[in-house]
Amino acid sequence: MDHPQQRFTELYDRHYRNVLGYALLRADRQAAEDVVSETFLITWRRLREVPDPALPWLLGVARNLLRKQQDSGLRGRALAARLADLAPAPEDDVAERVARREAALAALAELGENDVEALVLASWYGLTPAEAARVAGCTARTFNVRLHRARRRLAEALDHDALTLEERR
Repeated sequence: MDHPQQRFTELYDRHYRNVLGYALLRADRQAAEDVVSETFLITWRRLREVPDPALPWLLGVARNLLRKQQDSGLRGRALAARLADLAPAPEDDVAERVARREAALAALAELGENDVEALVLASWYGLTPAEAARVAGCTARTFNVRLHRARRRLAEALDHDALTLEERR
């Protein structure tokens, strides 16, 4: 692609929703839209540096902008709430759905920011370890270790919440 405007337009059309979705998981609507706008402004300015595939690079830029913008203590709680709101509910008893949702929220809230980010990048966005590592600013090996530990911690948190729920009954 020789024409920069055409390349930028194609990048924007293809990845806008993914970048916005990523930002919405970590910030309110207005802040997320600001981050996406700034992400694509940086993309335009550094268009020659944008690799192929571009999504990991774009998410990395958005991640860095979000880090500048948000207080780290609030991010984990906000992300857990947004994930729970976006997750499809299972087709069963309403009370059971509420209990599972609460357990998932509690388990996610117990995880650290790096754990939640690893789970989101791998599961939600389906990035390869190498792509997710670029977003997270680490090596693929380090990301794999983070993801493994995050999955283990999530499973432990869910098991703990399930045991606590059983004790209450």
